[in-house]
Amino acid sequence: MEIQKQGIEKMLEGELDGHLDYKKHQTSKSTNARNGFTSKRIKTTLGEMEIAVPRDRESSFNPMLVPKRGNIVDGIENVTISLYAKGMGNSDIEEQIREVYNFDVSTSTISRITERVSGDIVAWQSRPLEPVYLIVWMDGIVFKVRENSQVINKTIYIAVGLRRDGKKEVLGL
Repeated sequence: MEIQKQGIEKMLEGELDGHLDYKKHQTSKSTNARNGFTSKRIKTTLGEMEIAVPRDRESSFNPMLVPKRGNIVDGIENVTISLYAKGMGNSDIEEQIREVYNFDVSTSTISRITERVSGDIVAWQSRPLEPVYLIVWMDGIVFKVRENSQVINKTIYIAVGLRRDGKKEVLGL
């Protein structure tokens, strides 16, 4: 659930980058600027979670992912799983976000969003694993995916390991 939270927050930061038309820590010619974060409780099919939603000074930023006064995120876990599972290319991630959320935004904004998440994907994929796992489970999840105007089944295989301290860890997708 922590991966999902991080994914949602990074996508929101990417949306704000697109809204303000500059990246964090860059100078802007606009009077509107970043103005911290607001805590928001949202509901997904995986449960409730508290996220940090970025704000702007003029309060004109209304995220499409988690709109103002909205607290339900439908389908975000599918996007997050896709983003973190395979380390997909930008065009694949952009297509997935467009299909699930029907974003009506420019390609550059979607690129900013995926750019924010890409760092987390690489960090997760290259993290060090434990030298020994007590038990390793393998499983697969089948999703119906639209590809080339057809709906097909795609399987995401998952490996979960039981660490020595008793905690489960996703080893790979």
